[in-house]
Amino acid sequence: MQRAIVHMDLDTFFVSCERLINSSLNNVPLIVGGGDRGVVSSCSYEARKFGVRSAMPMKMALRLCPDAKVIKGDYELYSKLSKTVTEVLEDKAPIVEKASIDEFYLDMTGMDKVFGCYKFTNELAQTVTKETGLPISFALSVNKTVSKIGTGEGKPHGNLQIPQDHVRPFLNPLSIQKIPGVGNSTFTLLSRIGIRNIQTLADMPPEVLQQMIGKNGVDLWEKANGIDFTPVKPYRERKSISKEHTFHQDTIDINMIKTMLTGMVEQLAFQLRNEGWLASTVTVKLRYANFDTETKQRSISYTSCDHTLIRHVHELFDLLYSRRMRIRLIGINLSGLVRGTYQMNMFEDTEEMMRLLEAMDKIKKRFGEDAVGRCSGMMNFKQK
Repeated sequence: MQRAIVHMDLDTFFVSCERLINSSLNNVPLIVGGGDRGVVSSCSYEARKFGVRSAMPMKMALRLCPDAKVIKGDYELYSKLSKTVTEVLEDKAPIVEKASIDEFYLDMTGMDKVFGCYKFTNELAQTVTKETGLPISFALSVNKTVSKIGTGEGKPHGNLQIPQDHVRPFLNPLSIQKIPGVGNSTFTLLSRIGIRNIQTLADMPPEVLQQMIGKNGVDLWEKANGIDFTPVKPYRERKSISKEHTFHQDTIDINMIKTMLTGMVEQLAFQLRNEGWLASTVTVKLRYANFDTETKQRSISYTSCDHTLIRHVHELFDLLYSRRMRIRLIGINLSGLVRGTYQMNMFEDTEEMMRLLEAMDKIKKRFGEDAVGRCSGMMNFKQK
């Protein structure tokens, strides 16, 4: 049976959310993001006409579009509306995977026996807009890769259908940058040898691509040929992430404990960024030698940034540790999670710090989580 996979994407989601609660923002260039030193998280199509794009430094965006209205953003609002959209989709569709705060995959395979998949999906998109007020685009095809590319080509308010015999003609003329996972470095590498559109990439021997860019070469070749067997996984929202450490011997060495906490936060923050989460609640737990256990938590602005989380964890520990007894266990829990990408805090962050985090994440992804870290958090310990 031929698969029927839908990719749905809420159009300029953050912008649409802001306009939903403030109609005066309609039809004006709008940028959602951090302060002057931050980056663009989302922007309206009116701003895009001036060359503004997501992830662009705010200073550059305002030079291109000086009349743009800038809003910091409200992740609690975005999370709430995203949850509403999720509930609408799960109520109607057989299998729903939430890929991010504004993206969804639906498996409609077999539904043609009852009614047309495209007709059903189109009606479902209209239902989402009617019940939430948010515009949404979609594409229906044979797998995740093709449907995701199709959504991007159809936006805004797109509703494409790409059957199996149209997959290659649809993909061939497009830039290889349209393929999910092709970043600037891969694009630059392939461009140097004349591979700029998907057809050229698809016609390359997969063995050559594997030699050039490693184990991802074959995967990239398959996507260029419209091959993707990745299943749609039913959505399950993560509530929190946490780490605990039990000491071999009860300790009162505060400096060592804080070093341990710093290392634990770095691991958790990397996990947040790697999985695309932001946390809004920090909880620190400690267990004394007599097994008494105490916790203290704090609500914070949504973040996945190491230095921000480390500061809150250390402050909570100072407030929590009051008995001056030996400690048996320490733990950290990050909760109140939403999908999203961290935006710079204009009072705490710098572009240099954010580039450093990005570079460290790349090293960790390639060589392992312990390959690089802060000196203040470098301590070999065994998680229990």
